[in-house]
Amino acid sequence: MHTKRISIGKGKKPRWFAIIRAGSQKKENSLTMLYILRDVLKYADNSREASRILNNGLVSVNKKVIKEPNYTAGLMDVVEILKVGKYYRILPSGKGPKLREITEQEAKIKPCRIVNKQSVKNGKIQLNLHDGTTLLIEKNTFKTKDTLILEIPSRKIKEVLEYKKGNVALICQGRHSGETGVISQITEGTESGKSKTKVGDIETMTDYVFVIGKEKPLIAI
Repeated sequence: MHTKRISIGKGKKPRWFAIIRAGSQKKENSLTMLYILRDVLKYADNSREASRILNNGLVSVNKKVIKEPNYTAGLMDVVEILKVGKYYRILPSGKGPKLREITEQEAKIKPCRIVNKQSVKNGKIQLNLHDGTTLLIEKNTFKTKDTLILEIPSRKIKEVLEYKKGNVALICQGRHSGETGVISQITEGTESGKSKTKVGDIETMTDYVFVIGKEKPLIAI
């Protein structure tokens, strides 16, 4: 396991921290399993106890059992503590990624933002999503920056939330990270500047905007 010991003073026990491995999601939006179990949810007092919980197959991410302490869960991932029936979603905040407890029903879906798309073999379209995963579709019916509501673990598309004025969005990066509101204005990018979006009264980079609902959010915030 990739860990390092932090010096915390004479007479105190050393504390081990899992180093976030480079993964499919951005580091600033990710949390390791060790950190989640020990430091956030307090299910373990130390890394050994956290590893034991994981080795016993008691934790899943997006319905997949995870056993690695330094495995990272990222933006919109669903973390489930099996047997005790607790479900959490990783969301952005002004202080970094946070865990938001959600219902069992909500834990069945995961919003995924379309980052870009491309044509592949056999005339299919590949959608590249914010979490580093991809989806193949038959028709080019979805647009970049739209959000797909996926059923997990099947990854079947349940609903599409368009990136457009009037829909509800979550700001996922920058100093307004974690803020939500209705998209009120979209400014297209130019050669000298990137596209910006106004979420409520906040103007931010369009790349930071994640659509999460139509009249209201589909997920707990």
